[in-house]
Amino acid sequence: MNLSETIKNIRATCNNYVDPNLLAFIIYDDNHMGTNNILEIEGYGISDDDSYEKRLLKIHKKENIFLPAGMMTFMPIKNECDIFSTKDYNLQLTSEEFNTYADEEEKLFGILIKKDSNEYIIGKTDVCNCSVDASFEKIEKTDSKLYETIKEIINEKIIS
Repeated sequence: MNLSETIKNIRATCNNYVDPNLLAFIIYDDNHMGTNNILEIEGYGISDDDSYEKRLLKIHKKENIFLPAGMMTFMPIKNECDIFSTKDYNLQLTSEEFNTYADEEEKLFGILIKKDSNEYIIGKTDVCNCSVDASFEKIEKTDSKLYETIKEIINEKIIS
């Protein structure tokens, strides 16, 4: 994966679900969410004239980074999941799929890129890092319509 180009690609198309300047989240080793205010972070060898992508690459050398590819919300009465990304999706889920994936609150989904590597995990986070228990959670790989849709969206955003 070309991380710099992937960041640029996601930032260019993310304004449907997140502010491009608040795109990436730091995820600590215990999976709790850190800041997403990349333009105001100091340290990590960042200089004032570094672009968003360059700042994020410098941070990534020491931190795990979550890049959202979209947002999902669940409607229990209908066993439905709405996905907002470059395109919007409305998925009817089986009861089993709904029970496996549903959350009461909206979630961002995307990739957690492990620090100083190209290795990534598909997962989800809270929409905001303001809660003390805000965290990253891996999305279990299944043959479900929901997982396959999320995987397809992510594959379109990753630049090799």
